Amino acid sequence: MKILVCVTSVPDTTTKIAFTDGNTKLNKAGVQFITGPYDDYALARAVELKEKSGATVTVLNVGESDTEPVIRKCLAIGADDAIRVNADPVDAYFVAEQIAAIAKENSYDLILMGRESIDYNGGQVHGIVAEMLGIPSISPVMKLDIDGSTAKMTREIEGGKEDLEANLPLVLGCQEPIAEWKIPNMRGIMSARTKPLKVVQPTGNDTLTKVANYEMPAPRGAVKMIPADQAETLIQLLRTEAKVI
Repeated sequence: MKILVCVTSVPDTTTKIAFTDGNTKLNKAGVQFITGPYDDYALARAVELKEKSGATVTVLNVGESDTEPVIRKCLAIGADDAIRVNADPVDAYFVAEQIAAIAKENSYDLILMGRESIDYNGGQVHGIVAEMLGIPSISPVMKLDIDGSTAKMTREIEGGKEDLEANLPLVLGCQEPIAEWKIPNMRGIMSARTKPLKVVQPTGNDTLTKVANYEMPAPRGAVKMIPADQAETLIQLLRTEAKVI
């Protein structure tokens, strides 16, 4: 079985974000980048399937050369090889187009990625990739087992969970608790240095969206403390200032 795991390189959640070029681009200066947390779950499950069944795991990232430390970490965790599409991931359609092109060329049985990235939180790429390939897409998958050519899954739905079965090939968007995050050990880190990382040029430059500008959230307002015995004052403020009643 051939597994493709698509990973994003995103700012660490503790990083202070700023913008440049008239608030149209992220200022990357001093920003710490990490593997998308949901992608970490997808990779962890792929490595578990590899250890169980002898599958091969390829990591794919659409990004420029500064994403390679993230890719090498994925190789250290257990992926066999990696592909980097040398392009700025400008929007979901463009990224999906690159993934679909690689998938068509290599005929993967299973394509795993996070349910969404944590920078844009679009949750669109897996669905677009599946449509381009003409195969099913299921998300968010919380449990995954492979029995021959059949995937047995549990996904989260409104108000509960749903058990599903589908034949491979599939595109899945993953989330916890599909697997536990894996931390690379020293042996993995050393072996990652020699594992193949292929850099390819993008296919086309189709995009459907354009960033007009970014803006920071409004600062939090001051907190008003109302004594417990002044319920009428609280109600008045909720009506006139907060306007929630």
